[in-house]
Amino acid sequence: MKKIKETELYAPVKAYLVALGYEVKGEVGAADVVARRGAEAPLIVELKTGFSLQLMHQAVARQRISDSVYVAVPRWKGRASWKAFKANVGLCKRLGVGVLSVDFETGAVQAHSDPAAFQPRKSKPKAAALMREFEAREGDPNEGGMARMTIVTAYRQDAEKCARHLAENGPSRGRDVKDATGIARATAMMRSNHYGWFEKQGKGVYALSTAGRKALNC
Repeated sequence: MKKIKETELYAPVKAYLVALGYEVKGEVGAADVVARRGAEAPLIVELKTGFSLQLMHQAVARQRISDSVYVAVPRWKGRASWKAFKANVGLCKRLGVGVLSVDFETGAVQAHSDPAAFQPRKSKPKAAALMREFEAREGDPNEGGMARMTIVTAYRQDAEKCARHLAENGPSRGRDVKDATGIARATAMMRSNHYGWFEKQGKGVYALSTAGRKALNC
């Protein structure tokens, strides 16, 4: 597969801008592409064969010259590449940088976002869920940066309390586990058996499984 050069992006990007009424010149000062249309502020485009931290640095640096700064990269191929491209467009939006893609098969240029001040939309449900977990978790059992599968959540802490009760008292009714541990969802947790630590012994009665004993080292 032929390796694409940055210079190959220039002609289609220039043609795209010229069609929009811009006068376009390449390599003006530190910018790859500079375009002018009437009395408007200059439009600047940085060309790269793929998204990179260097490209982001260059685009942000050009914002000291103009608010109309774009990056131009080759069009993605495949689902995985599209997901990565979409994520990078999101990053550029946060930086106030526009994004152009170039399809080398057709020569078409597509604008995916335009430069604009970014105001992230806050999710109240996600913020509430975050703080519920923060408040419910006892102590600080994790180190930041751990693998997700090893993280101790408030749910796991409650499950461990239920398991310890069963380890010490044997098969128990869910309501007795609830009363002893203070965990309102004890019965539901043992029924769902997310970690495989519990075994149902009868109606509303649960015991510790082999996996549960192994988890508690008992």
